[in-house]
Amino acid sequence: MQRLRGACCVLAATVTAVLVGCSAADGAGGAATTSRTATSSTASGTPAASGTADTAPAGAASTSPAVPQAPSPQAPEPDPGKRSRAAVMAIPSIGVEKLTVVPYEGTTDDPAGTRIQDRGVAASPYGSRGGVGPGETGNYLVTAHRLSAGGPLRDLPAVDAGDKVFVTFGDTVYEYKITETRETSFRSARSLAEQRAAVPGEPGEKPTRAMITLSTCATPEDNAAGNFWRDAQGNPEHRIDKIGVLTATRPA
Repeated sequence: MQRLRGACCVLAATVTAVLVGCSAADGAGGAATTSRTATSSTASGTPAASGTADTAPAGAASTSPAVPQAPSPQAPEPDPGKRSRAAVMAIPSIGVEKLTVVPYEGTTDDPAGTRIQDRGVAASPYGSRGGVGPGETGNYLVTAHRLSAGGPLRDLPAVDAGDKVFVTFGDTVYEYKITETRETSFRSARSLAEQRAAVPGEPGEKPTRAMITLSTCATPEDNAAGNFWRDAQGNPEHRIDKIGVLTATRPA
């Protein structure tokens, strides 16, 4: 009987040990399962209940489709009328008749303008560094040679205040009256700015009327003064400029 009770005790102890061992294993298994679940939640981008530094930023899970941008409106094309066709100029007081004035994009007496003048005609620059067209509000710039290429403006220095200049463009004749004489120095940025200003002699001034600047070289005067400076185009330092204002228009 004693042996039977001992065997029962041993059996009970063994069963207890087995049960305790399974409980411990279940506890370990439960911890592992929880860990895997947390990892899976983090990988899927679902924020944890406690909120951590690894939480995905708001809006990361869904992105709105990009809205197509409307095309930018195109800038209006400039009026080609006074920018692409030549005008014809006459200065009766010095015998100038039917002098062709060729427009080009640039500024007074630059390489492009000088090449035009070398053909024996006048050049008129337009654009951001040039002037306006015939009859337009602002400064209509016209330059031509005095000595070379036939010297179309050889007698420009003799033009006086009150003399008339006629510019025919298309079906209109624009009549300008000379009001003053100016001198421009190619070696002075200020002087060049005054010549090319929308209001001659007044850089930055807003124009309110149509004006004209007729310009030619002062080569004989510079040479007589011992000034033989020349720019890259062979122009002397000084230019003689005749300034006028628009006084009338009429059909051509």
